[in-house]
Amino acid sequence: MVGSWRRGLKPEVGVCEAEIGISTAALDDYIAAMESATSPLAAWRPPADALTLRSIDCHTAGEPLRVVVDGFPALRGSTQLERRRDCQQRFDHLRRALMFEPRGHADMYGAVITPAERADSAFGVLFMHNEGYSTMCGHAMPALAKLAIESGWVPASGARTRLNIDAPCGQIRLEADCEPRDGQWRVGRVRFLNVPSFVLADQQTIAVAGLGAVRYALAYGGAFYAYVDAAALGLSLATGNHAQLVDTGRRIKDAIVRAGTPISHPDSPDLGFLYGTIFTGPAPEAGAQYRNVCVFAEGELDRSPTGSGVSGFAALLHARGQLPLGQRLTIESVLGTRFQVWADAASRCGPHAAIVPGVEGEAHITGRHEFLLIPQDPLTPGFLLR
Repeated sequence: MVGSWRRGLKPEVGVCEAEIGISTAALDDYIAAMESATSPLAAWRPPADALTLRSIDCHTAGEPLRVVVDGFPALRGSTQLERRRDCQQRFDHLRRALMFEPRGHADMYGAVITPAERADSAFGVLFMHNEGYSTMCGHAMPALAKLAIESGWVPASGARTRLNIDAPCGQIRLEADCEPRDGQWRVGRVRFLNVPSFVLADQQTIAVAGLGAVRYALAYGGAFYAYVDAAALGLSLATGNHAQLVDTGRRIKDAIVRAGTPISHPDSPDLGFLYGTIFTGPAPEAGAQYRNVCVFAEGELDRSPTGSGVSGFAALLHARGQLPLGQRLTIESVLGTRFQVWADAASRCGPHAAIVPGVEGEAHITGRHEFLLIPQDPLTPGFLLR
């Protein structure tokens, strides 16, 4: 399993001096000192009735991903949607404990590994956040590929290793750039082909308190989003404007939901809900064409360009005649981090003309964690403050 991933304390050769200003020799000295100076506090042991959950934490383009690798109960069901429902019904307290404070925060994001749904998939995954469980997470895909290959769970087959992952929205096909370093395979950039993505409705208008009439489009890229032109609202997509972006995104989403706007997916009613609002605009710096800022779930602000969001955006641009098949776009996030996206092939999803989007990004590991849920702790269920 992914829990077998072993990196120790030392990062890849060359990373220290180039990226964090510490020479490799100095880091070697530090590690040697740490190994010979373990604090007596390390002898502490949890009580026998504590539940232990272990994770490996990552980020893709700045957006966190907490991958649970040990301790999560087995889920019932043979499909990812069935397992998602089971997790909602029986183990939502674990989602809250891992995503909420004091172990997480309002913008934390998580993943639970499951058995594969399909014979040609390596494994399955469920996604969790501050509101519940999403049906797709594009920023998770590079991180999951990195963990699976670098742990040896999915054997690297060469410079480009392919694998399939089952998400609640369907099967995701991935290709990871791999190279041997430090005696093991390391994963760099990862590309994935998403599920068929389509426009549900374009040129829609909704009345939003404090904003007036807001024009939007609804598109699906593994989840449904409302796409809004930021300039039409006089809204800045600058990093420093994040609080206004979250507030405005939540108000637009809430207005669409309250209005009873029909949102359905031909494959399952479990896919038919509005996940978030995505503000779009031109990228402020050269090298990217768009800046997209996604506000999803209960006001979470995506630090990445949003993998499922850029998939739906590619479907929208293709439907408008602005993105030919095969043409790549670079889309940046509220941080200025970037994904590439393209319309890989034409497709259909029930009655909807669709595309198969391709997305490319890169993930990084940030740490390992061992979380304890101790019954005597009154805040074990977690809480959120903004």
